[in-house]
Amino acid sequence: MGLGEVQLEGDVIFWNELRPREQGRYVVVRLQADGKTHDITPPGFNARTRVHEYGGASYLVNNGTVYFSNYTDQRLYRQKLGSSPEALTPPVDMRYADGVVDRQRNRIVSVREDHTVKGEAVNTIVAVDLASGGPGEILVSGNNFYSSPRISPDGHQLAYLTWNHPNMPWDGTELWVGTFDADGKLANSQRIAGGLRESVFQPEWSPDNRLYFVSDRTGWWNLYRSNNGRAEPVCPLEAEFGGPQWVFRQSHYGFASPRQIICIYTMKGGTHLARLDTVTGRLEEILTPYSGGARQIRDIAVGPDHAVFVGGSPTEAESIVKIDLRTPKLTVLRRSRNVTVDNRYLSIPRHVEFQTTNGLTAHSFYYPAKNPDCTAPAGEKPPLIAICHGGPTGQKHRLLFDIPFSTGRAGG
Repeated sequence: MGLGEVQLEGDVIFWNELRPREQGRYVVVRLQADGKTHDITPPGFNARTRVHEYGGASYLVNNGTVYFSNYTDQRLYRQKLGSSPEALTPPVDMRYADGVVDRQRNRIVSVREDHTVKGEAVNTIVAVDLASGGPGEILVSGNNFYSSPRISPDGHQLAYLTWNHPNMPWDGTELWVGTFDADGKLANSQRIAGGLRESVFQPEWSPDNRLYFVSDRTGWWNLYRSNNGRAEPVCPLEAEFGGPQWVFRQSHYGFASPRQIICIYTMKGGTHLARLDTVTGRLEEILTPYSGGARQIRDIAVGPDHAVFVGGSPTEAESIVKIDLRTPKLTVLRRSRNVTVDNRYLSIPRHVEFQTTNGLTAHSFYYPAKNPDCTAPAGEKPPLIAICHGGPTGQKHRLLFDIPFSTGRAGG
């Protein structure tokens, strides 16, 4: 079972769940106040979008209502709790992803991929009226790709990312901000950061209406904020606070308050959870069983008192995990697998560094052979399987039930 796309609405927690036993459909799940889970999207619906083919960000929640893209017809649907889904967009070949609700104008602002045209599909950012539906009114157009439309808390501005061929989003993207006019159209758009050789990732507005984003302008994906049009570093560090944008709405950080960010960063192949003071730039790691080498934390959603993320380790299957930011107490809400394995049979990896070409340092995980039922003959060493991840956009995370081996990722 796959888990991801964690979202919060107040104290209510949502996620998207891949069900192999239901022909691989994705189900939006709600965690109720009594601790029980409730399926939102009913059988016959599959909450999955095909925008950019890899998809992601297939649903959103607003005032208890779930809006989602259905895989079969790629239409955008609305579902109020206790009701059946109703289509918002027409039955034409258009796809929607990464939407946000524009509460002031009663509409969803979303990335749209139009396949009704000849040749390559046309990507735009559109507004779909929640009262009348329809294919959406185009707000931003002209480039090959768009992602991450984010409306400021005061409702006046829209931030978004865009890029063009031949770039992939980890090569170079641009962060733009525009102002909504009286008619809800976008005006006075300005480029804030990014370019052909600068990758910008996950723009977010803070509760006090300041725009933050991740940029790799130094060679590391670090956090910045826009200060009168200037990119101001928040926490310079030889670590990655972002990642390759293969799918929409990958979340590496969120705001507990205007002054406190809860974030994920990667260093030497391992993921770490931390709290970041936006005023002083102080970064304080929050230790969890999912921190460190060969462990993974992803898809974080943050509230004032708690955060929820997907976490996994060599001994723990990936799970939806809630952390109390005051304690910090961890609670596992949902496991991807309920099968347990005796830890005596699990190889726990060790982080290894070694020098490689051009004076760079490569990072790898070494999994020593481990089986209490077997003993090698005297003087004989166990075999070693070495596998190098092809990259350049990823690294290997060997989690529970994988075959132990050594792997590496050169450079950062």
